[in-house]
Amino acid sequence: MTAVMPGPPVSRSGRVAAVDWSGRAVGSERFIWIAIAEEGRLASLESGRDRGALADHLVELALSDPELVVGLDFGFSLPLWFLDREGFENGMAVPAAESERWLRECPPPFWGRLGRRRGPEQQHRRTERMVAMRGKPIFQVGGSGAVGTGSLRGFAVLARLRREGFRIWPFDDHGTPMAVEIFPRLLTGPVVKSRAAERDRHLRLRGWPLAGAVSEDAFDAEVSALVMDRHRADLLALSAEGDPVLRREGRIWAPPIPVGARLASPSSESC
Repeated sequence: MTAVMPGPPVSRSGRVAAVDWSGRAVGSERFIWIAIAEEGRLASLESGRDRGALADHLVELALSDPELVVGLDFGFSLPLWFLDREGFENGMAVPAAESERWLRECPPPFWGRLGRRRGPEQQHRRTERMVAMRGKPIFQVGGSGAVGTGSLRGFAVLARLRREGFRIWPFDDHGTPMAVEIFPRLLTGPVVKSRAAERDRHLRLRGWPLAGAVSEDAFDAEVSALVMDRHRADLLALSAEGDPVLRREGRIWAPPIPVGARLASPSSESC
């Protein structure tokens, strides 16, 4: 276990946790970081748990803090057309064995492995087009910046959290403990995360602990937790998604956009 800050006291409530995820088949514990924030401060920042152990830890945290809100850095579902084709309600309905088969065989529309190129199908979910970030689609399971592997291996963790009493937004109705999908780039803002000096500078300018400067993964976890903590009231007010597409495809949580901020049109992003 790598802990750059001590763990939080179990008696406290109202905590926010942010997880920088990894879909690696081996060694995921070195890249999965969890940050916990409460009352405007970073309470802990740790790595050293694989996906199963991380799920165990989240359940333990929720038992000690029923108002826990967790942000997880992977896609919670798949594009609607694909869900309909395969007969799944959402990502949580996908069996782990099927996710592993997709990763192993990389059948279209999945791509990124040797000999598998991106096809013409709709690649992004509506939520990804809404935030206009030109992010990588879940169907990419290999190559630079691929997020598909982590997402496919995250569905089973979501399903487990739901069985343990977590509300998974935007699929479930109001309540806590709660898990939401996050995209750290929306929470960190512009910063060259690959440079330690820039991570350090970003944290110093905000008066935040420098613990997250140790790596990109730790940085994403720390900043995401502190931003989520700042918007805890907004998170607790989230209700089940009314849009039938987003309720099945999932939705990335982001802080409310300040008045006067420029909104990007979803249509500005190519799919």
